[in-house]
Amino acid sequence: MGEPATGRCLCGAVSFEVTGAFEGFFLCHCSRCRRGTGSAHAANLFSSTAQLVWLTGERSAKRFRLAGTRHERCFCAECGAALPYVEEESGWVVIPAGSLDGPVLTRPDAHICWASRADWDEGLDAVARIDGLPE
Repeated sequence: MGEPATGRCLCGAVSFEVTGAFEGFFLCHCSRCRRGTGSAHAANLFSSTAQLVWLTGERSAKRFRLAGTRHERCFCAECGAALPYVEEESGWVVIPAGSLDGPVLTRPDAHICWASRADWDEGLDAVARIDGLPE
């Protein structure tokens, strides 16, 4: 990645910049990621060399680590939106793909924890697609 990637939370209270290359992009289907996102999976980019800089609202960026696990997440205290963080043990920067302002110029590398996926996360290609909200 040449130019820094920027991102922010849903309400705009927190903004950040990430400089460096993304080395992995994984869609995690584990029950912890599903519970933390309220969705079928978490979509996170990983980098061992990137630098994370908070541009605004760093005090609103809150972290949660589930005791006895490696599961961790960072979120905006105002709106709850997912935010990036640096893993303390490994030093990896973890960036929620949906928090970035611009396009993600790489495709996911893998669905991980696939065996843990939600029972309704099957055959989703057959589900109707609607460009806006349903009527």
